[in-house]
Amino acid sequence: MPQPKSHLFTPSGKPRARRFAIPFDGMPGENNAITDVPGLSVGYTTLIAGDGPLVVGKGPVRTGVTAILPRPRAELPAPVFAGMFSQNGNGEMTGWHVVEEMGAFNLPITITNTHSCGMSRDATIRWVARHFPQALESAWGLPVAAETWDGFLNDINGQHPTPDDVERALDSAASGPIDEGSVGGGTGMIAFGFKGGSGTASRVVSCLGRNYVLGCFVQANYGTRHNFLVRGLRAGRELAEPAIREGTKREEKGSIIAVVATNAPFLPHQLKRLARRVPLGIAWTGGIGYNSSGDIFLALSTANGDAARAPSGTLAAATFIPDLDIDPFFDAVVQSTEEAILNAMVANADMTGRDGNFVPALPHEWLEKRYGLSAG
Repeated sequence: MPQPKSHLFTPSGKPRARRFAIPFDGMPGENNAITDVPGLSVGYTTLIAGDGPLVVGKGPVRTGVTAILPRPRAELPAPVFAGMFSQNGNGEMTGWHVVEEMGAFNLPITITNTHSCGMSRDATIRWVARHFPQALESAWGLPVAAETWDGFLNDINGQHPTPDDVERALDSAASGPIDEGSVGGGTGMIAFGFKGGSGTASRVVSCLGRNYVLGCFVQANYGTRHNFLVRGLRAGRELAEPAIREGTKREEKGSIIAVVATNAPFLPHQLKRLARRVPLGIAWTGGIGYNSSGDIFLALSTANGDAARAPSGTLAAATFIPDLDIDPFFDAVVQSTEEAILNAMVANADMTGRDGNFVPALPHEWLEKRYGLSAG
């Protein structure tokens, strides 16, 4: 049966994992993206400039910023219920403590490189202060900002993303199909020795007589080639080549950030349970959580808006799916995480960065030979 074009290709025409008839589990949403969650949007600023030897402060530049807006722009000051989980803490995600304390956060999420994470957080505050100054008077200004390390390809110490780049990512956020691969914060990232970066997928979950959407967005920058799995196949054993080529010694500083979002009604402790299932999807691709990896995950629900922002002096009421009915959502987290990672790798191309460091893309010809092509 033919699949929607948005399941097979990104808006810029890059193939996604389903282009190669990989037999994924579960039912994807309309665009097989986190933006299938109503009201949620994603934007990017991608920075690619220069070639040759590293000159700190000048380049080469292979980096960017990703922005995720959990609610429609006008509703961003309204909190969303949320939960977080760290599988391996060698990384950063701001806003952690308020989510742990309050079970909620507000304002946009940004993801960038390690040495620009603080700037991205602060630039988000600047953007909010211009667009929603009242939000910083009546609620906490503690946005979520996360990072992974892109210093093998990028002049990471040059801190090239600027506050204006963060604002461009926030201003460009849109729903519908979104690009993947070497875009936004994922521009300079590596996964299993192949070009990694930004990826997304979604699942439709039927529960208690209604259909809900759960989506996952990853910034994939982790993994060792020999561990790489595609749907249980030890693909890394067949893919020793093409290999990374080093002009300068590669440091192992891999990480993965994941944001899970759903319009299903869950309470904060349940969202933390969803976040805890992200590592299982990562494991399906061969991720093990090595020592240097920062594997940090956020899950949020756009439901229960009135309860999340209930004013003082009233009793708030929230609906939630019982824990006895949560298992299909665990399936959806694992399935969408796995596919989002593979989408980040498939929707990609070879990249050469600082000092001639070269990272190959996952070979499309190997995927076609192994799985064939999907009808679309």
